[in-house]
Amino acid sequence: MMSPERFFELMLKELEVHTEMQPYYKFLGKKSSWHFRRNYFLERLRYIQKNLVELNQKGGASPVSIWDCGCGYGTTCLFLAMNGIRTHGTTLEFYYDTIQKRVAYWSQYGDTSLFTCSYENLFDNRPAPASYDWIIVQDTLHHLEPIDDALVIFRESLKKGGKVLSIEENGNNIIQRIKLYKYRGNKRIITIWDEKLQKDILIGNENIRSLESWEKLFEKNGFSINAGSVQYVRYYLPINYRFSDHETLLEKERKIQAGKGMRREYFFFGLNFIAEKKN
Repeated sequence: MMSPERFFELMLKELEVHTEMQPYYKFLGKKSSWHFRRNYFLERLRYIQKNLVELNQKGGASPVSIWDCGCGYGTTCLFLAMNGIRTHGTTLEFYYDTIQKRVAYWSQYGDTSLFTCSYENLFDNRPAPASYDWIIVQDTLHHLEPIDDALVIFRESLKKGGKVLSIEENGNNIIQRIKLYKYRGNKRIITIWDEKLQKDILIGNENIRSLESWEKLFEKNGFSINAGSVQYVRYYLPINYRFSDHETLLEKERKIQAGKGMRREYFFFGLNFIAEKKN
């Protein structure tokens, strides 16, 4: 099994080769924010490890079928492939062609044939009914519009007891709400032109939501969010890393997010949760 930490080490080496990824994964930029970015990346990957990798490897469980909707550069899919788990990713990102370069790099360390990917819009190409055990939506859920239609597609695509694993931004984060309002005002849904598909696409304009809002949406569309799966990530700002050890800050963050309160609800940047299909 490849740990998140080992995967991160190998990915840093990859970024030196695939330089076009550096503006997105900013680990080779400012040294002052390196541990800040590393902690956030690893905590999210550990969430994947805990809920998919470890669960899949317990007791010789039968292989699971996974769809990564909005897989981007394919990082999560590659991590799963390094751990022997098959995943199909779909994306509408302009850097789709970079994924094949990544597959060549990661083939040195694991079976990259376990990762397949296609450029497609979920509203145009719905998966077959009951075809997946898990759907991953990482930094994607807030882009899907109409959101109710997307959740219906998710529900229909999942097998009995299937789950949606979401890794998102926390829509209640005060700092992020201010930044996004300055960036896009209240224009939360926009239309963009997709060159590959040659059509207009409706997209959420960084339309992040709170856990409460997601709970209502998922409930309305036949899901229930597991309260025990909820995790908030990244409380401390880059400046805090100048005055304290990164491991100490990470442990403090974990303790704060383990309890309920205003700090957890309004000052954590990331929000992870799992929604299960109702049968």
